[in-house]
Amino acid sequence: MSAELSPLTLETETQLPERQGPPLPQTSQETINTIVHYYRGEMGRMAGWRDRIDRTSNWAITVVAAMLSVSLSTPSSHHGVLLFAILLISLLLLIEARRYRFFDVYRARVRQLERGYFAQILAPEGVPSLKWSASIAKSLRKPAFLMSYREAVYRRLQRNYCWMYLILLLAWALKISSPKISTNGEPFGHVRSWADVTENAALGPLPGWAVMIGVALFYVLVLYASLHKEHHEGELAHGEVHV
Repeated sequence: MSAELSPLTLETETQLPERQGPPLPQTSQETINTIVHYYRGEMGRMAGWRDRIDRTSNWAITVVAAMLSVSLSTPSSHHGVLLFAILLISLLLLIEARRYRFFDVYRARVRQLERGYFAQILAPEGVPSLKWSASIAKSLRKPAFLMSYREAVYRRLQRNYCWMYLILLLAWALKISSPKISTNGEPFGHVRSWADVTENAALGPLPGWAVMIGVALFYVLVLYASLHKEHHEGELAHGEVHV
């Protein structure tokens, strides 16, 4: 059998022969340089994932603005356009929550360095502790997410997406409660009762009452997630500046 590894095989550290590794810092100056370069590297990774989060949020805002323009600027447009917009920003919310979990890992490492090392240099308090460095070392040896996917969804929903959902809900309610406009500009189908609203809310073969119940249940979940309080504060326990 060839000594070369299969393309599908990843050699782990424990399978490597024992040999001398790269030299570790021997002086305090080398240690400081290592920490500074490591801090810059973590800052770069954190900023990269933050940029990805902002891109997703920007796309969500663009989708909301575009769908509102299509739906409200044309009297004959169907209210399903707004429901489709809700579906699209829900997909973007799920993508952003995944990205936020990665960002949270690198943000936590950067903040630990700042609190445990740089803040201690600028204004020493008490006895220097190695807890922060041990925590970072543990994260480097075995990286793990610091929050669940559900918590990430809750946090991004509370920060940005709850307002987008609210705007789409108001626009959808306006759409199904407004009279329709004929091709010659004459309004017809005036909404005078809940029955008329229910009729306007119909979506293809789905009756209006079923669509309204579905939207109501979805927004109950959005409201619950928007008001949800996390059991642990995480980085929020160390200051008000957060994402």
